[in-house]
Amino acid sequence: MALRTKTALLVGLLFLLHTWGVKAQVKVEMEDRVEVTLGTAAEIPCLYTTDDGFGGLIIEWFYLDPAGKQHRIYFQDPTMRIEETNSQFTGRIKVDVTPSQGSGQVLLRVLETRLGDEVDFICLVKSLTDGNDQGKTQLRVFEKPAHPIIKSVDKDIWFNNEEPVKIGSCEAKNGYPRPNITWYKDNTPLSNVPNEVSVVSQVATGSSGLFSVESELSLKVVKEDQGSEFYCEVNYQIIGGFGMLESEKKKIRVSYPSDEVNLWVKSPKRDIKEGDTVEFECLGNGNPQPLVTFRNREMVELNAINNVLELRNVSRLDSGLYECVTTHIETFEEVVGNTTLFVNYLEPADVSPEETLTLSQGADLNQSCNALSSLKTHTVWMKNGVKVATGNILSLRDVVYDMAGTYECMVTVPQLVGMETSAAFQLIVEGSPEISEPQSTSLEQAVESTVVLTCRARGNPRPTITWRSAGSLVDSQSNVTEDGVLSWVNVKVSSDLNVSCHASNTNGNVETLYSIKAIVPTTASPTTTLATVVPTTASPTTTLATAGGSGVIIAVLIICLLLLAILGSVLYFLYKKGKICGRSGKQDLTKEKTSRDNIVVEMKSDNTEEAVLLAVNGDKKSGDQ
Repeated sequence: MALRTKTALLVGLLFLLHTWGVKAQVKVEMEDRVEVTLGTAAEIPCLYTTDDGFGGLIIEWFYLDPAGKQHRIYFQDPTMRIEETNSQFTGRIKVDVTPSQGSGQVLLRVLETRLGDEVDFICLVKSLTDGNDQGKTQLRVFEKPAHPIIKSVDKDIWFNNEEPVKIGSCEAKNGYPRPNITWYKDNTPLSNVPNEVSVVSQVATGSSGLFSVESELSLKVVKEDQGSEFYCEVNYQIIGGFGMLESEKKKIRVSYPSDEVNLWVKSPKRDIKEGDTVEFECLGNGNPQPLVTFRNREMVELNAINNVLELRNVSRLDSGLYECVTTHIETFEEVVGNTTLFVNYLEPADVSPEETLTLSQGADLNQSCNALSSLKTHTVWMKNGVKVATGNILSLRDVVYDMAGTYECMVTVPQLVGMETSAAFQLIVEGSPEISEPQSTSLEQAVESTVVLTCRARGNPRPTITWRSAGSLVDSQSNVTEDGVLSWVNVKVSSDLNVSCHASNTNGNVETLYSIKAIVPTTASPTTTLATVVPTTASPTTTLATAGGSGVIIAVLIICLLLLAILGSVLYFLYKKGKICGRSGKQDLTKEKTSRDNIVVEMKSDNTEEAVLLAVNGDKKSGDQ
């Protein structure tokens, strides 16, 4: 009842305003376009200005169908709001009005947009005094297509085609508006060229209204297309611009004959030496690779696997020209490739003049070592693992026994690691004996002691060693060593004497004299000492060691006397303290009632059994001594 009253009052007011000729001004402003993603909400604003207050406005929303017919979807006046129930937007729109003094905004929200929502929306604003205005906004809906799928031809394509052949297809599904597909070859876009490039596209529309586009590329293939990359690019519209998706890249296999073949050494990647395993590879410039045969300089066919020829343990005899041959599949002509193999060599080393040389002491030697090689060589001479010379000539001057031994010449090729050879010879030095001089030939020994004298000699032939003392031979023992003879004798010293060591061979003899001075010991009993003459390992000399017995005995006696003095002091201290009771030796010690105490000490000599008694009293008397 109240609503009807208000409506009647409003109608009356409008009639009066219209009768009086009052007409309000209304101004509407809207955006040209609103863009949304399929399934999201679209917001379409409508701005207005008016002389009337908000309460005196009528607002209506319309849309235009594809035929241009206008359909109302919403009505609002000061007394009511009505959403039309027979439109495609029923239940999916909301209208919010935000008034202000003299202006306002009417916001239409379309929920869960569909592809059919792409229409023009009209906002109409009327005043109660016949003033009105309207605006229009186009709604655009977008959907991004799925990632493109490319399919290439899974077979070899023969290059000599008179017409374009199919390369592959590209498909982009479920996009809106319709996406476009562009083909690329090695990043260069392709377009239709008569008899060279053909691009054919097909468009399909699903039940959802989304577009799917499939494009097929055909191309007149040339040899240069082998290894080229093909892919497709999908361009589509998005809010505010355009988007782009690229497919994966595909390569096609182009078949064409080889009109050229190349032969080269695949391994090793260095100069070749005897004993290496050599691999040749032959490749043509066609696709697929042709079948080839290998042959050597004598035109003998060689066995190969997969266009690879392997030669094992090559020698210099394998050097020369090698060929690989195939037949052109169109002209049937022979296509040949070749290369030259050179095998470097190093012959075994040879020493000259002989492998065993015998020289006399003081002679000179010039020994050569030669090894024929295809490359520059380097020679060193070694003895016992130590380098002694460089170059192919070994020169020795004034040879001595120390120079005898095995010499090895080692020949290498610096340019090729592992290319080496060696040879050796034995040097023998002949001469009279040499005795290794001892550190001393004069020594002192205690009487009745025994000394061991040694003598080392070398020579070639091996010398014989004899010992003499006072003109007579002395029994000795000998051992053969690596470089000579070692001999020794045991000499008992009873007095001063001289002992000589004689070394002799067919080339001469030599002698060394040892002088021994006998020393009488100062101790009570004689001791036996040992003096041994031993050569050092650093040089062939004889070392002398003498036992000094008298000095040791004197030191022992001094220590014994000190110990006896300490013992007497301890006994006296204990007696004064009353700690000692009993007897010592042959005399009893008793404590008398008198105040004086007597201490008797017994001392025995090592030479006699007689005892010496000393009486010590508290009061010293002259008769006590």
